[in-house]
Amino acid sequence: MDSLQSRIENMHRRDVMVAWAFIVGLWLAMVFVAISVWPLAPSGAARVVLLIAGAVVLTFNTAAIMAMLRHYREDRDFMYGLDLRFLDEARERRAQSRAQDRGRG
Repeated sequence: MDSLQSRIENMHRRDVMVAWAFIVGLWLAMVFVAISVWPLAPSGAARVVLLIAGAVVLTFNTAAIMAMLRHYREDRDFMYGLDLRFLDEARERRAQSRAQDRGRG
């Protein structure tokens, strides 16, 4: 079994990749929506409002995800160590339960 530190590093790396994928997906979705509704906007002012609102949503959501990633990096050992401990305990309980079920059958 891998060391605890490498397991923590793997979990953190996976979470970072998912967060970045979400950011990219969010930006792509917002660009798609902007392009799709552009012809529906009744005036130039409405288009400006839509662009500003979209930019605000993108800015705040991206900043929030970046702050979350920074927090994860700062407390990585504690948070992921705790998660791994509980996952290992659950795996152990399932293995014990299966062994007991096989013993009865």
